[in-house]
Amino acid sequence: MKKKIGFGGILGMILLLAIGCAGKEPGQHAETHQKEEQIQIGMCFDTFVLERWLRDRNVFVSTANDLGAQVNVQNANGDSVQQCKQVEYLIEKQVDAIVIVAVDTGDERLKDLLCSAKEAGIVVVSYDRLIQNANTDLYVSFDNVQVGTLMAEAVLSQIPENGKVAAIYGPDTDDNVSKVISGVEEVLNRHDQTLVYQNKARGWIEEYGFEYTNECLKQVGAVDAIICGNDALAAAAISALAENQLAGEVCIVGQDADIQACQRIVEGYQYMTVYKPIQNLAKQAAQYTVQLIQGKEIDVNEEMNDGTYDVPFCKLEPIAVTMENIDEVIVDSQFHFKDEVYLHVDE
Repeated sequence: MKKKIGFGGILGMILLLAIGCAGKEPGQHAETHQKEEQIQIGMCFDTFVLERWLRDRNVFVSTANDLGAQVNVQNANGDSVQQCKQVEYLIEKQVDAIVIVAVDTGDERLKDLLCSAKEAGIVVVSYDRLIQNANTDLYVSFDNVQVGTLMAEAVLSQIPENGKVAAIYGPDTDDNVSKVISGVEEVLNRHDQTLVYQNKARGWIEEYGFEYTNECLKQVGAVDAIICGNDALAAAAISALAENQLAGEVCIVGQDADIQACQRIVEGYQYMTVYKPIQNLAKQAAQYTVQLIQGKEIDVNEEMNDGTYDVPFCKLEPIAVTMENIDEVIVDSQFHFKDEVYLHVDE
C-alpha cells in the first residue's frame, strides 16, 4: 500500500532543503567534542611558490598553537581540483574550522563543499581572498581597492602627464584582482589617463609577466610605467625590460614587499611595492578563527558581499613602500633585515 505524506511532513522536508549555506552556528561543531580535545584547524593554501604565503602559514600556525589549536596545513599547488579534495578530507576529519586561500574564488564545487562544512558546524574563513557565494563566517584580508589606488598613484607621480601606462594583473580566479583593478581605474579615470596595454596572468604564473611585457613593447613601443599585480610579475617584467635595454627607465610597481622587490627598489629597478603587514593579518585570522570555534563574538564592524551574502570583513590597511620609507616600514619592522634589503648595493 502506498504511504501518504501529510502536509506537516512536506513542510518539514521543505525546511530541511532550505537550510542551505546557512548551516549551524559557528562553533557548534566544536561543542560536540569533549572539552579536553585540542582545537583542530585545517588551513588550505593556493600555493607556496610565492614567498608571502610561507610567512602567512608560519605566523598563523604559531599564533594558533599559542591559543591551544593544532593546524593541519594543506597546499593545493595552484590546482582547484586538488584543493577541493583537501577540503573534503578536512570535512571528513571533522576539523573545527577550515581557513582557505582559494585557488579559484568562484569555484562552484568549492562553494558547495564549504556549504557542507558549515552544515556540519565547521567554521569557514576566507583568508585573503573572498570565496564567492559561500557565506563564509569571516573574510580576513587587506583593503585591496586601496592596493590598486596606491599602485596607480605611485606611477602617476613618476611619469609625464599623459605618459604611457601598462598593466599586468593577476587572474580573474582571484577575487582580489577585480578590487585592485577598480582602485587603479578610479585613479586613472580621475586623471583622464588610460592604459595603453593590459593583460592578466593566469594562475599568477610569473612567466606571463615576461611574455606580456614583451608583447606590450611590440604593440605600443616603450612605456613609462607598468603596474604589476604582484612582485613576482614585476620581476618578470623587469627581466623583459632588461633584454630591451629599458630596465631602470620604466616605473614598475607591484605588491607583497618580497625581499627581491625590496632589493630592486634600493637598486633602482622597481619604484614601489605595496607592503601588506602579513604578520598582523595571519595573527588576527588565527585569533578570530579560534574565537569563532569557541562560539565567541568577534570585533568586526565591516562586511563584504560575496555575491549573495554579506560576510563579516576584517580589513587591514596596505602601505606603499618606496626608497624614501623602506627603512622605516620594512627594515625597522624587521619584515626584512637591512643587510638583506641592501645586499646588492653600497649604502
